[in-house]
Amino acid sequence: MAKAKGNRVQVVLECTEQRESGVPGISRYITTKNKKNTTDRLERKKYNPFLKRVTVHREIK
Repeated sequence: MAKAKGNRVQVVLECTEQRESGVPGISRYITTKNKKNTTDRLERKKYNPFLKRVTVHREIK
């Protein structure tokens, strides 16, 4: 992964619904966030190709 500049850090977003449903595979996205302005975990709606619909993805560590 490339090194982020300043307060921006790379974070991984993982699908929450897929983990609960037991469908094989993992839907993950990589994005950046400003650590100074956004201290809590990100939560975004993204497309999950395994479930073939838009689901909630949350930041993992």
